[in-house]
Amino acid sequence: MTFAPAAAPSQAVLDFERAYARHRARGRLTFLVVTAALLIAFVVTADFSNLLKVSQITLSDGSRAERWILLAGLPRLGEYLAKTVPQLSSETLGADLAAWFWRWKVWGWLLLETVLIAFMATALGVAGGFVMSFPAARNLSPSRWMLWLSRRYLEIARTVPELVFALIFVFCFGVGPMAGVLAIALHTCGALGKLYSEVNENIDMRPLEGVKSAGGSRADQIRYGAVPQILPNIISYTLLRFEINVRSSSIIGYVGAGGLGQELRTAVSLQEYTDLSALFIIVFVTVFVIDWGSEKLRHRIIGMERIH
Repeated sequence: MTFAPAAAPSQAVLDFERAYARHRARGRLTFLVVTAALLIAFVVTADFSNLLKVSQITLSDGSRAERWILLAGLPRLGEYLAKTVPQLSSETLGADLAAWFWRWKVWGWLLLETVLIAFMATALGVAGGFVMSFPAARNLSPSRWMLWLSRRYLEIARTVPELVFALIFVFCFGVGPMAGVLAIALHTCGALGKLYSEVNENIDMRPLEGVKSAGGSRADQIRYGAVPQILPNIISYTLLRFEINVRSSSIIGYVGAGGLGQELRTAVSLQEYTDLSALFIIVFVTVFVIDWGSEKLRHRIIGMERIH
């Protein structure tokens, strides 16, 4: 029994193999170039930020030695953290905890103020970001100049830090929660407006065309064609931003904008290390509870949207 010799590969197959080999070679070259560029950027940035700095330090015996400053400073970090932990004993645990959280009534009211600042700022920021997200989306903007203006506004709003906005509003409206609400709301509007607009650009345009063909106005197209598609993502981003704003509102009081920040400033200024750890635990527990509740609420709402 004889076998016929295998047919030579066709010209199309040879062309494909050569093109594939060139594509692989370009891919490997691109990977090497990008990796080298990132390594160079990392080394330059690390040197600029003193991560690679070697300095002389004084040892415990009084002698001087050269050490990598990052490793030399880590024990100081542990020393600082150790100062924030109070002395706790099982025999006097109740009294020790009472002494640790000795200002719990004041901190409780300031915590409530912090959460209310975050809630109000999130509500205002969501409203502004939601409205601005439609002219900031390429597929939904009514004109090019509206697209340009809305995007520049959102960029300015999210580029300026909340603390800078807070300083401006404290100067305008005085010390208090109002400055914190306005500062966080403006930054939230810029951040969420950007996220919402990206969600808008990924929607299916056919429902909007259907509403338009039925005689619907532009508002009807947005309401019935776009909003049902983006609502789950809107809810997810909003709840995530609320969690972020709780942390922001706990710091923004550092410049007089209300909340726990003023207590943090006092504790840092007076070097009340145990007060710092108590405030940190309060903020951590609050953010944890809000994060847990937001996750449950988000899953429930998104599940309801999928059912309908």
